[in-house]
Amino acid sequence: MDLLLLWGVTQTAGFVFKPILEDLAKELGNIAKNAAKDWAKDLFKNLSTNPLDFLHRKDIDIAAGKALNAFLSLVQQELEYAEVEDKELQQFIQPFKIFICDRDVKEILGSAFEYERKTLDTKKLERKWYELELPELPEDFEWKRIAKPYFKKVKNIIRDSDKLREILDSKNIESINKYTKETTGIIPDFDLQRYQGGIRKRYKKLKLESLDTSGYAYNELKLWQMFIVQNVREIHSILPQLHEIPKEHLRRLQENQQAESGIEEKDLEHYKKKYFEQPIRSILEITNNKQNNKFIVILGDPGSGKSTFLQYLALSWAESPLSNLIEQPIPLLVELRIYMRRRDDRECNNFLEFFHKCSGVVHHLNQHQLQTQLQEGNVLVMFDGLDEVFDPGKREDVITDIHHFTNDYPKVQVIVTSRIIGYKPQRLQDAEFKHFMLQDLETEQIQDFIERWHELTFNDEVDKIRKKQRLLSGIDNSAAIQELAGNPLLLTMMAILNRNQELPRDRAELYNQASRVLLHQWDVERTLVEDKRLDPKTIDSKDKQAMLRTVAYFMQTSDKGLAGNLIKESDLEKILKDYLTSIEVDKPRSAAKLMIDRLRTRNFMLCYLGADYYAFVHRTFLEYFCAWEFVWQFKETQTLSIEKLKIQVFGKHWMDESWHEVLRLIAGMIDAKFVVQIIQYLMKISGGEKENFVNLILAAECLAEVRNRKVTISIGNQLLSELKKLIDYGVYKILINPHAEENNNKIRKIITQSIKVITNTWKDEPETLRWLKKLTTTDDYRVQHVAVQELARGWKERPETLRWLKKLTMLGDTDLKRVAIQELAHGWKEHPDTFTWVKDCATTDPDPEVRRIALEEVAHAWKDHPETLIWLKQRATGDENWGVRRAAVEELVSGWKNDPETLSIIKQRTRRH
Repeated sequence: MDLLLLWGVTQTAGFVFKPILEDLAKELGNIAKNAAKDWAKDLFKNLSTNPLDFLHRKDIDIAAGKALNAFLSLVQQELEYAEVEDKELQQFIQPFKIFICDRDVKEILGSAFEYERKTLDTKKLERKWYELELPELPEDFEWKRIAKPYFKKVKNIIRDSDKLREILDSKNIESINKYTKETTGIIPDFDLQRYQGGIRKRYKKLKLESLDTSGYAYNELKLWQMFIVQNVREIHSILPQLHEIPKEHLRRLQENQQAESGIEEKDLEHYKKKYFEQPIRSILEITNNKQNNKFIVILGDPGSGKSTFLQYLALSWAESPLSNLIEQPIPLLVELRIYMRRRDDRECNNFLEFFHKCSGVVHHLNQHQLQTQLQEGNVLVMFDGLDEVFDPGKREDVITDIHHFTNDYPKVQVIVTSRIIGYKPQRLQDAEFKHFMLQDLETEQIQDFIERWHELTFNDEVDKIRKKQRLLSGIDNSAAIQELAGNPLLLTMMAILNRNQELPRDRAELYNQASRVLLHQWDVERTLVEDKRLDPKTIDSKDKQAMLRTVAYFMQTSDKGLAGNLIKESDLEKILKDYLTSIEVDKPRSAAKLMIDRLRTRNFMLCYLGADYYAFVHRTFLEYFCAWEFVWQFKETQTLSIEKLKIQVFGKHWMDESWHEVLRLIAGMIDAKFVVQIIQYLMKISGGEKENFVNLILAAECLAEVRNRKVTISIGNQLLSELKKLIDYGVYKILINPHAEENNNKIRKIITQSIKVITNTWKDEPETLRWLKKLTTTDDYRVQHVAVQELARGWKERPETLRWLKKLTMLGDTDLKRVAIQELAHGWKEHPDTFTWVKDCATTDPDPEVRRIALEEVAHAWKDHPETLIWLKQRATGDENWGVRRAAVEELVSGWKNDPETLSIIKQRTRRH
C-alpha cells in the first residue's frame, strides 16, 4: 500500500474511486499481472518526448498513479457538483475502471504531460464514454470542467519529480533548439522557449497595481482574457490643439460639426476632413497589414490601452505552439523608459545590446542572432511610451535611434506608442511612419469588457448578474460616466468599484478615486520620475486635488460659468501660485507654470485650447471638483452654512441646467438631513409650468443621491405625490387640447422628465412598477413610450419583463409594438430567443410600420449575425410593402455596401420604381 501513499490516495477523505487505485497498486506488486504497468506505459508512450526510455519502473508507476488519482478525484468532484448522492456514486466505480483502461482514454490523459499541449480533448473523452456503452452521466456533468484543473495537477507532478522534469524539459528544449537551428540558423543560446516564458511572466497578468483591488483576487486576471480589440483612426495632419480639446467638445464637434472656443474655423475644417472622415478600423487590421503599415505610431490618452495592446501582441506570440514560432515574427517589446535608464547608465548603446545584456528585459537574446533575424524581417519591434522619456533632448535621441533602426532593418515592422499631448510628429512622419489615434471604447466593447470581467471575477451567479446589470445600467443612464467608461483604465476602475458601490449614485467616489489615480498613483505605478523642481513630498495628489477644486470653483464665476469649461492661463497660473505660496513652496510662480504643464501633459486633467485658454479634459471632473469645493467649504472650513448653501448655491442655480450635475453631486456628498432641507427649499420655489417644474425634478434627482433614505421618507412621499399629480395634470391638459402641438410638446417633455425621475428615485418601491404599467395604458402614445422604456430598463433583471415585452409586440397597438421591439433589441440582444423573435416581427406582423422598425433593429443590433445579410436581401425583394423593402435596401447600403449582391438589388429596386 506504499504506492497509495505516494499517489496521495490516503490523504483524500471519502474518495469513492479509491478501490480502482487499490486494485492498480496490488497488480503492480504482482509481476505476473502487468496490467497496471501496461496502463502506465500507455499513458506515456505517445508523447513526442517519451520518458519510458529514461525512467525506472517505479518512477513511471508513481507519476502515472498520481495522474490517475488526480483525474478520478476531479471526476468525483464533478459528479458531486451534478448533485449525485453519495450512495449513487458507488455505481460509477466499475464504469470508470473500464473507462480508464481504454487505450484511447489513456492516450488522452497522458497528453497532459506533453509540453506543447494546452488542454484535454474532452470531446473525445465524452465520445469514448458513449462508445464503451457505459451508464449515462448526469445532465450537469461537464468534461470541460475537469480539463483545466487536471492539467494544473499534472504540471505539479512534473515539477515535483526531479527525473521527470529533467527529461521532459531538457528533451523538449533540445528538440526545439535543434528544430529552430535547422530551419533558421538560430543557435541554442537564442532560446525562444525561455523568451516565451519571460514574456508570459512579465505581461500575462492584467496590470492593476495603480487601482484599489484589496479584498479580491483581481490580480490573477489574465490580460489575454480581458483584452478588447480597440479601433483607430488614421491621422494625416496632427494639430495638437485640436486633438487636445475637451472630450465634450470633441463629441459635439463630431456630432454637430460646430466650432468651439479657442479653435479657429479653418483648423476645424482641416481637422474634419483629415480625421473624422477617416474610417474607423480595428487596430489589429492595421498592424496585421504589414505591407501597407510597416512603420506605425499609435497615439492615445493615458489609460487608453496603448501599452496593453503591445503586450497583447507579444503574448499572442508567446502563447503560440513552439512548432509555429518560425512562421511568426519574434516580438521585441522595448519599454522606452527602461531602455533610457540603461542607456544613461552606460549598460548599452543601442536596442540590440539592450536585449543582449541589460537588466529589465524579459529574457536576453543573443544580439548577433537577433541581428540576423532583423535583417531577414522576422521580427516585430515595438517601442512603448515615447512620452515617458521626459527630457526633450533624450526624447530626440530616442527618435533618432528609432529612425536609424528603421534604416538599418527596412524589412522589420515597427510600432511606436505615445500620448498625444506633447508629441511632435514631424521626424517620424519624415521617416514614413503612419499615425493612428486610439478611439474610446464603443458601447459594445464596454459591454463585452463588463461581461468578461464579471464572468471571471464572480463565483456567485446571482451576485454576478445583479452587479453586472447594475454597472451596465449605471453607464447607460449617466452621460458623464459613459464618457469616462470609454477609457479602459477608468472602465476597469468602475468595474472594481461597482462591487461595493452603486453607480451612478456613488459616482462621487468614482471621481475621487479616478482623480487620485490620474494625479498620483498612475505615475507612481509607471515608475515615472517626478520633476526635481516639484518635490513630490511637498506637492502630492491631495495638493493637486485642492488646486483643482479652486480652479473649478473659480470657473463658475466666469462669463460662461460651468457651461464654458474655460479659464485664462493668467487666472489659472494665479490660482496655482496662490495655493503653492500657502504651502510655502519655493519660487511659487515657476512652480505654478510647471504644475500647469504636469496637469496637462501627465495627469490627464487639463488641456490647452490655444489663445491662452485652458479647460478640463473631462467636464465630469470640472463638475466634481466644483461640487467638492462647495462641500469642503460646508464641511471642512465651515465658511458655507446650510442657509447659504440653499440660497446662494441651489437657489441661485436651480434653473441653470449646466449646474444640475454639480448640485446633484453636492447632495450625494453631504448628510441626508441637510439634503432634506434643500429638497424642502426647492419644493417651495414657485417654478411652475413656465420653468417646466425644474425645481421638482431637481429635488427628486437630489433625493436619488441620498444613501440613507430613512431620513427622507416623509419629504420623499410629499415629493412623489407632487410629481404624480404633475404627470396626471399634464396628460389631462394634452387630452383636452390635443391640437395645441407646441404647448403639448412642452408638457410631454415635463411628463417624460417626471416619469424618468420617479423611476430612478423610487425604483425600489413596489408601487412604482404597478404605476408604470398603468401609464402604458394612457391615451397619449408618447407617455406610453416613456413608460414602457423605463419599465423595460429599470426592471430588466426580472424574467416577467421579457415576457411582458414580447406580449406587447403581439397585442399592443403600433406605437407600443414599436417601442417594445426597440427595447427587446436594446436590452435583450444576447438572449438566445430575441434575434428570432424580432426577425419574426419584421417578417409576419401585419403592420408595415412595425415590420420596418423591427427590420431596422435587426440590421443594427445583429449586424454581425450570419443570418442577417441573407435575410435582409430577402426582405429587400420579398416584403409586400414598398416602404419595408426600401428600408431593407437602405440598411444594405449602409452596412453592406461592399457586398457584391447589394448593387444588383439596388438596381432591381430602381427599375421597379
